[in-house]
Amino acid sequence: QVRLEESGGGVVHAGGSLRLSCTASGFVFSGYAMSWYRQRPGQKRELVAGLRRADGEIEYGDAVKGRFTIDRDDAQNTVYLEMKALKSDDTAVYYCHAWNYGPLIYWGQGTQVTVSE
Repeated sequence: QVRLEESGGGVVHAGGSLRLSCTASGFVFSGYAMSWYRQRPGQKRELVAGLRRADGEIEYGDAVKGRFTIDRDDAQNTVYLEMKALKSDDTAVYYCHAWNYGPLIYWGQGTQVTVSE
């Protein structure tokens, strides 16, 4: 059974930091591109950061460049999102996403991040 389990969300003051984790099971983690998406209130889901290939090709959404860092540990089947200098606009549900470069896509259930002023 495929699972993507996010953790690390919560409430933080503006300017603070959080680290999200997503632990995968049920598929060959190393063969998948791993990404984080978010959905802000009233908006569409958007890409936050993606590790597209095992050699480390990375893409960041414009809104988070320079503040967020994505990383993965294939030995732990885990992808991380380090978030710094958080703003109220970063308030969203953050989702873990796995893609096998083909037809298979998996989503986690999401973790809420709330940034208060």
